[in-house]
Amino acid sequence: MAPQQDIPVAANVLGTIGTVLWCVQTIPQIWTNWRTKKTDGLPGSMMYLWALCGVPFGAYNIVQMFNYPLQVQPQAFMALCLVNWCQILLYNSKWPMVRVVLIGLANAAAFAGVQAALIVTLRPLYDAGNSTGVLIVGIIANILLAVGLLPPYGELWKRRGRVIGINFVFLSMDWLGAFFSLMSLAAQNSFDILGGVLYIVCILLESGIFMSHLIWLFRTRKIRREAASRGKTFDNIAAEH
Repeated sequence: MAPQQDIPVAANVLGTIGTVLWCVQTIPQIWTNWRTKKTDGLPGSMMYLWALCGVPFGAYNIVQMFNYPLQVQPQAFMALCLVNWCQILLYNSKWPMVRVVLIGLANAAAFAGVQAALIVTLRPLYDAGNSTGVLIVGIIANILLAVGLLPPYGELWKRRGRVIGINFVFLSMDWLGAFFSLMSLAAQNSFDILGGVLYIVCILLESGIFMSHLIWLFRTRKIRREAASRGKTFDNIAAEH
């Protein structure tokens, strides 16, 4: 696919909406982590893989000269996922604050350096008509994003479909960010299939998380009503059944 030269207004508008959502999506999760000082049910591997995904994801979007909002999006996504990962180290793994900050900054610097190297290396090749490198980077980004969404399914399996530790405002904003970004690609003069697959994978896997919790709510409605009437927690009542 050739680099995007003329970006339609609709693509920029939709891309901006998607980018704003993905720039602030993890803030509710960060707030929940900070307020409760707990990250139970939020897999550290998910947040780290998502942060790592920002490296090839950003290089892919920049080299292909997507609309500017979609070029900025992976950087914000990567930074906020790193913050969540650091919170997991702090609250769940009980690492000292100084150690967590240093590790977070070291990872951010390494990610930025690798992404810059990818852009400098791939852009001349891509401009010369060799798209193999960009294709590989895009595939890696898709794999990392998809694999990053698998650990929550492990948590769902352990809890029989119940979602614990993941803020639904965060998940909803992430889903909407992926949707508007996908629409932004569709509004460009030419649709990038690999970029579209990345957003579609995100939408499908996150839809699965929503559905899992909705099914759990339906299955446990009687136990939850009993817990509410007796002034007990769901876990206490469930243990009696």
